[in-house]
Parts: sequence; C-alpha cells; structure tokens
Amino acid sequence: MKQLFLALIFIPQLAFSQLKYQGAELGLEPYIGFSNVGGALGGELKYAARLSENLLVGPSFRVQRIWSNNLGMQSQMTTWGGGVFAHLRYQEKIFGGVEFQYLKSPFSFANPQQVVRPWSATLMVGGGFYLKLGDKIRLNAALFYDVINAPNSPFRSSYSFKIKNEYGQVVRILPIIYRLTFFIPLDQH
Repeated sequence: MKQLFLALIFIPQLAFSQLKYQGAELGLEPYIGFSNVGGALGGELKYAARLSENLLVGPSFRVQRIWSNNLGMQSQMTTWGGGVFAHLRYQEKIFGGVEFQYLKSPFSFANPQQVVRPWSATLMVGGGFYLKLGDKIRLNAALFYDVINAPNSPFRSSYSFKIKNEYGQVVRILPIIYRLTFFIPLDQH
C-alpha cells in the first residue's frame, strides 16, 4: 500500500518534469444553433498554456443563451460556467483532447417538466483536425463525445447523431457534438 501511495505521488511529477511553459494561446469557440423549437447562441473562451510543442492545457469559460418553444412550453435561460481542458496536437495535423466543464443549466432537455440540479457536469473526449490558417490563427475542427451525458447538459440540443429504428423513428441520440475553436498565439512562437 505504501508503494502504491508513493507511485501515485511521484509518477505524475516524473511525467510532467519534462514539460515547461513555452507560450500561450487564446481560444475562441463561437456557437450558434437553431431549430423549429428553439436555439442557442454563445461561445467559449479558453486560455491555453503550451507546456510542450504539442501539449496545451488551461481553463475555459462558457456562456450560452438558450431558448425553446417545445410543445407550446416557452423557456429561456443563460448557461454559464467554467472548466479545464487538455489538447495534444500531433504532427500539426490532428489533435486529441479532454475537456471538463461545470455549467449552470437548470433545464432538462430530456424532460422539460423535470426539476433537475441547477449545475451540470460535462466530460468531452474527442479529437479532430488541427489546421494553421496563417501565422496568427489556428483552427481545431473536432467531434467530442460527452461521457457524462447529464440530463440537463446544455449541449443536448446540439447532439445531431441519431439512431433510428426500421420505421424511421429516432430511438437514441448519441452525445456527440462538433466543435470549431480558433486559437490565437499570444507570443511569437
């Protein structure tokens, strides 16, 4: 037991001892979505510390205005909150990432009449393409899977991967979301 405890303390220190701050980037993720029953408008701001040529970590902040007219029931809310993320870029072409956010979202997209906790956790895992759009702008175009998939996740209305039965009825919606994030280097790197 003592060896396990020591390993849990020293292994992360050894793994991160090779990493040093090499600059920073500012990430901007605009979001807009509309349907016949509502929509959302907002975005996310990320501060990315570059710990190696390919590893970025940092905090994030999201704000999003959502409105709905589902089955004649009108509702509006503003979702906001913060989180942390880590992205690993590979050969300046693709990247993988993990993003955790804790968002104030007192609305259930699964059942609008259900009273839910006012805060929702999301844990997105995914990846996609990493593109340089010149010297000062980078673009991440990715798909992320929400591992937690909370009933009051503000991203539920954006899940667009649907599984249908033989009659064409939607029987399941996968918690997959696309993201476009622009990163702007804050240094000369």
